[in-house]
Amino acid sequence: MTGLLLFNSTAGRWQVQLTETLVCIAPGTLRLEKRPVRRDVPGHVLVRPRRIGVCGTDYHIYEGKHPFLQYPRVMGHELAVEVVEAPAECAVTPGEICVVNPYLSCGRCIACHAGKPNCCVSISVLGVHQDGGMAGLLSIPAGNLIQADGLSPDECAAVEFLAIGAHAVRRGTVAGRDNVLVVGAGPIGLGVALFARLAGAGVTVYDRDSERVAVAQAIAGASPLISEADVSQAVRAHTNGDGFDVVFDATGNEKAMQQGFDFVAHGGRYVLVSVVTGQITFMDPVFHRKEMTLLGSRNATSEDFGRVIAAIRDRTVPVARLVTHRTDLAGAVRNIPIWATEKSGLIKALIEID
Repeated sequence: MTGLLLFNSTAGRWQVQLTETLVCIAPGTLRLEKRPVRRDVPGHVLVRPRRIGVCGTDYHIYEGKHPFLQYPRVMGHELAVEVVEAPAECAVTPGEICVVNPYLSCGRCIACHAGKPNCCVSISVLGVHQDGGMAGLLSIPAGNLIQADGLSPDECAAVEFLAIGAHAVRRGTVAGRDNVLVVGAGPIGLGVALFARLAGAGVTVYDRDSERVAVAQAIAGASPLISEADVSQAVRAHTNGDGFDVVFDATGNEKAMQQGFDFVAHGGRYVLVSVVTGQITFMDPVFHRKEMTLLGSRNATSEDFGRVIAAIRDRTVPVARLVTHRTDLAGAVRNIPIWATEKSGLIKALIEID
């Protein structure tokens, strides 16, 4: 049982008391606890998570590698949820399966006024800055629920991480004539490759993990960049000395991010999808000689979520091939530590709550 609900006859509605929750108590320590659920918050909807995607951020939280986090923390931001209770004025109805936009923005800052709530000055991300969805019940703002008619719970849970890739591709203004390189073929890089290909670009992927490159070939139709030693030399050979029109870094590795400047063609764009806590440096004369454009890509917007939902709905994104591992909330206590270190064959793991 994931939650204990008691009916209040005076109020005429169900009141949630406690729900089973997976808590990262401290780096390396996961524990199931019964926790109260926030309720009766104006404008919030009570939902039951049905699928929770486990991503690199969650592994970093478990390992103690996330730079902006306080413990204990309930992880989980890749969410497919079932509506339990919603305000009368809300568009969603009980029983409906929805996608969650986990980026809670203020709506008042310069970024929000510019239509960029994904980089809100005061952004709070579920499962990172505040407790997330690895729980039997959750209360979230109605505006962060996205209806996704026709999508299964598995597909809804894949939308958020794919939206990060779709947003990066939009930031890079990828077009059909572009020759694109994606460095890092994990789930985020795979999402970038998928949506760059859907934009009509030629896509090449580089990763030291040959298994990940093979997955990108099979699922995203990407070409492999073959390099035994000097990656810059391999880029020149692959592009007849020109470099790539658009380069995306999805490695989360400082050295790789710095080396990526070498891969960009004259007049090209370099999009940093991953983030590190250290400094990224580059040779200014080279940067100016190429008239390179450097872009950061953070999170995703409602436009990106809509793009991904449409792509899943028309079957151009094969979610079933992306989900490789499954567990339940109790099993996640055992499996997350394993998946954090043993990633062979792992693309996307889902926690199922049915």
